Amino acid sequence: METTMTDHADAALIERIQALTAPMRPVPTGAAPRIEPLEGIRAVLFDVYGTLVISGCGDIGLTAESSAADPFQEAWSAAGLDTAALPPDGPGLLAALIHADHAQSHRRGVDHPEVDILAIWRRLLDQRELSATDRVLRRLALEYELRTNPVWPMPGLAAVIDKLSAGGPVLGIVSNAQFYTPLMLGAFLGEPLDALGFDPDCCAWSYRQGVAKPSQNVYAPALRGLTERHGIAPAQVLYIGNDMRNDVRPAQALGCRTALFAGDARSLRLRADDPGMRDIQPDRVITSLDQVLDVLRPA
Repeated sequence: METTMTDHADAALIERIQALTAPMRPVPTGAAPRIEPLEGIRAVLFDVYGTLVISGCGDIGLTAESSAADPFQEAWSAAGLDTAALPPDGPGLLAALIHADHAQSHRRGVDHPEVDILAIWRRLLDQRELSATDRVLRRLALEYELRTNPVWPMPGLAAVIDKLSAGGPVLGIVSNAQFYTPLMLGAFLGEPLDALGFDPDCCAWSYRQGVAKPSQNVYAPALRGLTERHGIAPAQVLYIGNDMRNDVRPAQALGCRTALFAGDARSLRLRADDPGMRDIQPDRVITSLDQVLDVLRPA
């Protein structure tokens, strides 16, 4: 098969992911697992940040304490941009552009807006009267994300995905994400997601839809793919995520079974102070990824 320019560009980004990430360990939560087998599950959908990968800030689009002296400047330089055009408050400008984009989406009636981070970076460069190729934009966005939100695979990730893909359930993803999210997973797992058993038609990424969790709309493409391609109804789907409001509540409302991933204190979101969560309970609680196999084991 002929290698395309996109393949080369993605390979370069994957190399940067591997260079900029370092091992992290999950912080125990003290949660008690509930891993009794669930009957009738034919598909498993995963959240990414805080579930499949450890996230330094617990989610995408937030900022953790960075080891970089100036992550914005370092990302700017790594992308090959003119340092003389570096904005004096890059993070503040980036946040303001995201806020403005969200406000515009709210006015259009979007309940939980999501940005395409490449469009945001493009606007930032336009304000600095800079032009950049798509390759430079992708490099800039990735460099900044990995410096402000360190990530590393959850323990056992590769082994669990390998066993699930060999065991029969259809695999998919529903996640707040950007273009680099599937690249990151591929970098950690050694292959693209479709080669690992994830059905692309059963994956939903927030940046492609312009809407983020906890909106139920994020889930629609994946659930539609499961129904149309595999004849799988929501009641036959197990959705796994670390956030009671963003993951468990909307997935349950759509008819899915749910498992709360309580494996890392950085990202576990119980939302105990949210009165809207008072009557929401996950079907299962797992504290390590390998417990998914117990939940799916025949009773």
